[in-house]
Amino acid sequence: MHDTVIRGATIVDGSGAAAFQGDIAIDGDLITEVGPVPGQGKIELDAGGLLVTPGFVDNHTHYDGQVMWDPLLTPSCWQGVTSVIMGNCGVGFAPAPPERRDGLVDLMEGVEDIPASALAAGMKWEWETFPEYLSALDRHPKALDVGCHIAHGPVRSFVMGERAQDPASEDDIRQMAAVVAEAMESGALGFSTSRTILHKSRSGDVVPGTYASEAELFTIGRELQRAGKGVFEVVPAAVNGEGDNSAEVHASELDWMARLSVDTGRPVVCFMLQNDTHPDGWQVALRRMAEASAQGAQLLPMVTTRPVGILFSLQVPGQNFNPQTYMNPLRFRPSYQRLLDLPLNALVERLRDPLVKQAILAEAPEFPDQELAAGMGALTSRLDDIFELTDAVDYEPTADSSIAARARAEGRDPEEYLYDALLKDGGKSIFYLPLLNYSYGNHDALHGQLTDPLSIVGGGDGGAHVTSTCDASNTTYLLSYWVRDRERGPRLGLEFAVNKLTRQIAETWGLTDRGLLAPGMKADVNLIDFEKLQIRKPYYENDLPGGGSRLLQRADGYVATIKSGIAIMQDGVETGARPGAVLRG
Repeated sequence: MHDTVIRGATIVDGSGAAAFQGDIAIDGDLITEVGPVPGQGKIELDAGGLLVTPGFVDNHTHYDGQVMWDPLLTPSCWQGVTSVIMGNCGVGFAPAPPERRDGLVDLMEGVEDIPASALAAGMKWEWETFPEYLSALDRHPKALDVGCHIAHGPVRSFVMGERAQDPASEDDIRQMAAVVAEAMESGALGFSTSRTILHKSRSGDVVPGTYASEAELFTIGRELQRAGKGVFEVVPAAVNGEGDNSAEVHASELDWMARLSVDTGRPVVCFMLQNDTHPDGWQVALRRMAEASAQGAQLLPMVTTRPVGILFSLQVPGQNFNPQTYMNPLRFRPSYQRLLDLPLNALVERLRDPLVKQAILAEAPEFPDQELAAGMGALTSRLDDIFELTDAVDYEPTADSSIAARARAEGRDPEEYLYDALLKDGGKSIFYLPLLNYSYGNHDALHGQLTDPLSIVGGGDGGAHVTSTCDASNTTYLLSYWVRDRERGPRLGLEFAVNKLTRQIAETWGLTDRGLLAPGMKADVNLIDFEKLQIRKPYYENDLPGGGSRLLQRADGYVATIKSGIAIMQDGVETGARPGAVLRG
């Protein structure tokens, strides 16, 4: 008798092959049969009318701290994800000697918008080295499997201390390589680095390693080669050194990444994003990557499933929020500033006062520094690019649905229109400003990126940017919108989309025991009511340690998510099971 048998499913096995009808038997934490299963199960699950897929693998999260206090890793657990990878973008929490911990928290807060107050309250430093960090992860209960890159920032801080922003000496490089070698031996899934000047600590410093020499990068890369495993992940510099994560990176950036891949034999994954400055640059970059691939490189673009943007509301994200990342178009107007300490209901009541409204709309923003003025000032004035999210969440909105367009249609001032819209739903209305991958106001660039034969789906940033984005639902969006709902352009095939979320990622990161529904594979399985599959509107939840708020997003349509043979979610409700483990390369 089997432990569990899933009966009568439409099986999309993750390989990219056509869906088929069949059963799946699970024994222990493994799949043992796929097809007609004559034997009975102690648990029999009727999957008639349901899709059954492998559990999704999310290769780009920042749960490095959250994993210590949240065994579910919300919101990823609500989005069909059963395996996550942390330690991305060159930031992480290991190695972490006591004298470097505050600096690593400052770096994580600035780069990934995770409040230091939450990290201070929720994390218990039980480690100094990277192997000790993985051992600490072992001791914490988890619903999902968790893997980790060794990140450049903490490696440099560990070796170079106060000199972490300086050029590395030969001795520094040898010591960093030894730290990476130790991490790879203990189970790191690869190495990550950031080269964009947009990634800064809250104190204003770029990620240590942003300007690292080729000698440093190649020496570290060769430790992955010696280990015979691991991905080298890069957030690249952008055109002309502007550092905006653009897809059209310097030719020299793509050149060294391609040479490093050939030199080490390891895959190099780098971000691919369209920006408004060079809206067709991603196509140039993809051509260069294809040319590098033809020369033996494994240079893989990481792409998102929807535009990268900012969400905002009247809701203030709790205590000690970062003014660099909390965006609200009224945020820096003096009369509004004086109301920031009010609870939401009192804030809304004051903002409804006609005299308060008149005063705020008459004021110009007053930014505390030039950097905020240049960044936030430009963003908050783009009312033609700001959209209100409704319960029918639309991440491919048309121009005529923007705040400015709706205001003009009613003969109203756009700023006044937005002011009133912010007060809807008791101040809980959510607004969306797409920044990247939306230069032409549609998903056509995304379609080109997603269908490129080299591309890897990622960039959801689960656990990060908690006050301004919530893209960990990229998985659900790929299946629901791209496969079923899109009307403004071509869709994607179901089998193609499932492969992008499962086996392709698993194989790239060397996790060859998952991402495929086949005998001998890890029993990570989603049962999905495809017609009901959808993401809900994001919302703020005041649940961070230390009293902070964050954006979350749930989904409908997941009948069950099974991790290692045990159901962790049923109809959107957690079961209390904690079968997750640490993924060691």
